[in-house]
Amino acid sequence: MSYQIHLDSDSGDESLFPTLQRCAAAVLTHLQADPGEVTILLTSAERIRDLNQRFAGHDYTTDVLSFPDGSIDPGTEYVYFGDIIIAVPVAEQQARAGGHSLEAEVALLAVHGMLHLLGFDHESPETHQTMWAHQRTILTALSYASAIPQDEP
Repeated sequence: MSYQIHLDSDSGDESLFPTLQRCAAAVLTHLQADPGEVTILLTSAERIRDLNQRFAGHDYTTDVLSFPDGSIDPGTEYVYFGDIIIAVPVAEQQARAGGHSLEAEVALLAVHGMLHLLGFDHESPETHQTMWAHQRTILTALSYASAIPQDEP
């Protein structure tokens, strides 16, 4: 399959781009997604809080936001999966608290965000279990098992 993964940063941490690229591609390949595109932005805690408030109605900082799209580009017939926004300072705090690297934490957030873009959620015990199983499989295959959440079902 053909995937285009667009990466951007207003946090100055482009060193994480190869990890983001690998993780997004791994999710798309694992789920055999149609050809498509995704954008991932690394940002500040302040910016993600603003986005969380404006688009989700939650006035607090979070680690990752996913904005599914699903539109089809008429020129390429690729699906635009959507946008993922990751707050690097929050990821840094969570990596320290979890005892693993920033790279592993960003991998977790990218995989988690990609799964949301592809229609997975963790709202019920059943959907939580399914999403976490995919997340665990992908993170383990990418050698980021250290970042797998401890609250797995």
